[in-house]
Amino acid sequence: MKSQTKKAGTNKVTKKKATPKKASCANVGIKKEYLKSKKAVKVTFRLPKIAASGAKNVHIVGDFNGWSVYANPMKKLQKGEFTVTLELKSGKEYQFRYLVDESRWENDWNADKYVKSPFGTDNSVVIV
Repeated sequence: MKSQTKKAGTNKVTKKKATPKKASCANVGIKKEYLKSKKAVKVTFRLPKIAASGAKNVHIVGDFNGWSVYANPMKKLQKGEFTVTLELKSGKEYQFRYLVDESRWENDWNADKYVKSPFGTDNSVVIV
């Protein structure tokens, strides 16, 4: 997609690329910050509004917290997304899922990979 602009006082037409619009879910997914001082990684998990539609609360549940459904509540943002930052030991893979309103499970759409769980569903995996 290109737009054309005409320079003032000339007959020259300059073509420039149109700036693409940012996706509304641009800030969702998994962000990793590797810490130099420790063998750890700060991992920010962000569940998009569309996945948490109408949710009152969301918890991240995984092998990093013994699959505790209450250990890591996520903070609801103004736009309806949920987020939490955890410090995880580097050099490992962690399985996890999101528990929405204590009744519905969601995977992370931007996980590093997925693995089958013993319950016949897929778990999200983050590799740090």
